[in-house]
Amino acid sequence: MKREILINANPRETRVAIIEDDQLVELLVDRPDARRMVGDIYLGKVEAVLPGIQAAFVNIGTEKSAFLHASDVVYDEGEGEGESDDDDADDDDSEPGRRRRAKAPAIQDVVKRGQDLIVQVSKEPISTKGPRVTAQVSLAGRFLVYMPFAERVGVSRKIGDREARKRLRGQVEEVLPKNSGGVIVRTVGEDVTQETLERELTTLIGQWKRIKRKTHFVRAPSLIHRETSLTRGLMRDVFSTKVEQVTVDSKQVHNEILEYLKGIAPELIDRVKLYEDVTPLFDKAEIEQEIRDLFKRRCDLPSGGYLIIEPTEALVSIDVNSGRYTGKKDPEKTILRTNLEAAREVARQARLRDLGGIIVCDFIDMETKANREKVLQELRTHLGRDRARTKAFAVSDLGLIEMTRQRVRQSHLQNMTEACPTCHGTGRVFTAETIARRIERSVKRAGLEGRKDPLVVRLHPDVAMYVLENEKDLLKKLEKAVGFGLEFRDDPLLKPDEFKLLVKSAGRDVTGQYAVA
Repeated sequence: MKREILINANPRETRVAIIEDDQLVELLVDRPDARRMVGDIYLGKVEAVLPGIQAAFVNIGTEKSAFLHASDVVYDEGEGEGESDDDDADDDDSEPGRRRRAKAPAIQDVVKRGQDLIVQVSKEPISTKGPRVTAQVSLAGRFLVYMPFAERVGVSRKIGDREARKRLRGQVEEVLPKNSGGVIVRTVGEDVTQETLERELTTLIGQWKRIKRKTHFVRAPSLIHRETSLTRGLMRDVFSTKVEQVTVDSKQVHNEILEYLKGIAPELIDRVKLYEDVTPLFDKAEIEQEIRDLFKRRCDLPSGGYLIIEPTEALVSIDVNSGRYTGKKDPEKTILRTNLEAAREVARQARLRDLGGIIVCDFIDMETKANREKVLQELRTHLGRDRARTKAFAVSDLGLIEMTRQRVRQSHLQNMTEACPTCHGTGRVFTAETIARRIERSVKRAGLEGRKDPLVVRLHPDVAMYVLENEKDLLKKLEKAVGFGLEFRDDPLLKPDEFKLLVKSAGRDVTGQYAVA
């Protein structure tokens, strides 16, 4: 697979595009006013312990307190058996530093209100929720993830060779000091020497000691370790011999990358290129339009079918439609082809839009179980390229494929757009006819209260045009019904489904008294 990375950077924004086989598959955006938090370590103060949900809220200095679940608490040795996930976080399917326990003490027995606690952000604030944190701290290097509170050595699942896994585990166990924590070997560490692993492990252990030392000189809540920048993290986690080229359009960022690579991967320096053409980098790569299309509901497929992607508060629904592609003879064959295309595109769009949580895909109904399995397998194969943890379940009785994708931050839609002030995020506004009926009800309420002084009704020009063309006698009928004078005036400053009732003599706004529905 041909893979390259494009980095467009300026002081106010850094955008990273990952291209696979000449197709945009991942977009990362970082801005100073919305800095990424995942991986940051804080000295926090426990604000509340809630035994009913086995969780605590920790003040780390953010607007909303962080959520700490019992499963993410560090327990004293012997308080339940722990097992590390045999994986790493960023480019493999895992959560570093987290231990699964068959039986753990109740959170109220180990965490107390007012207690200072070292925690690490595992999920950024999303919607109305504050950040999620874990006390199972982990520090990622290029080849290893060091977990001070874990108890064993693991190897990334993406290293499939059994002998290689055994060798790597043995090499790390030899150099890991006794009772100093646990380690996961990352995918890129498959071919490195034991000396390299030892050198990085020493660095990570030293880094953890400095973090712990810092807690003696600060007061909670306080940031005590900041995760590396977006570009550095990318070089550490993604850039390897499998990436043909990194192209950067900022001389400053280019120099920073070269300086960073000198210490961790000097053999890759020749693959980093500075882009100096006058044409913007993303325009040259012809991906700027595709980035703008990320926020559209409709996503077209090569054969003529299309996806409708609808994010909601609870989940993301994706509907597959055959569109203009109807095939010629065999309908099942046509449907299979469309669904296979859709499976590939669903996996790509999930990465590209950074969708997270529960995703429900409604593929076109297929008659044979074999075809349903083909589509599921195609989806799973392409999800396997995703750096986030994903899981696709078997086709349900309703013909749906349910899947989950690790969510550590808001999607691009949530980050880069806001709710429409007119429709308040629904994507719909009331029709002109509906507004006319609301005006009618509001005016009649005013009449029922005995109002006698004339009112001016201000309404959007589109609604005024509707009344003029379709309900010419509305004004006269209302005046007769309520017994006072009325005047309609169009106001282009109003929203399409907004209107105002004003007292004509004083200009006083009385909309709130009568316009309840």
